[in-house]
Amino acid sequence: MIYHVPRTYRQRIEFLLKTNGFLDRRSVADAGIHTQYLTRLVAEGALERVAPGRYRYPNAEVTEHHGLVLASVAAPHGVVCLLSALSYHGIGTQVPAEVWVAIERGSTAPKLLSPSLRVVRYSGVAFSEGIEVHRIERQLVRVYSVAKTLADLFKARNRIGVEVAVEALREAWRDRRFKMAELDRAAKACRVEHVMRPYVEGVVA
Repeated sequence: MIYHVPRTYRQRIEFLLKTNGFLDRRSVADAGIHTQYLTRLVAEGALERVAPGRYRYPNAEVTEHHGLVLASVAAPHGVVCLLSALSYHGIGTQVPAEVWVAIERGSTAPKLLSPSLRVVRYSGVAFSEGIEVHRIERQLVRVYSVAKTLADLFKARNRIGVEVAVEALREAWRDRRFKMAELDRAAKACRVEHVMRPYVEGVVA
């Protein structure tokens, strides 16, 4: 199969945007385009800078989860977590004003112009457990599973409120959004199995 390779700078930019939905400086440089050209397009209003080194069309079609897409672009190795993951899964009544993103301990915190990011740091299995990959607006977005999100909520209960965690647990169990084995594994990864046990027993009884 032969692919048409765009020749002009603008054609190459349009090709990258059509393929990925976003631009970053590395992909632009790999396409043989000087990054100063991006500055020119931003000044003309043809591109919008959404994060350091990240660009998109200013009139791009967006979904209700657009904030998660932007967060994923800014933190490609991060994972949408806690209240933002809960909202993505359609559980509970929380509507976070910020995007909650987990990164590995020791990693550099991502920067995003808008929306605001709420960064939390996990390490080891507490970070790697329960990562799902969802395609949103042509972007691959990493989001914690329902079970892992529930465990994270109980781990962060002093910051978020135990009532939020219990409400989410009750609703998720009612709607069969997780399996008990998944919740057990996530609770162990987050080291909250003893904390969660009485709440889980109260919900499933």
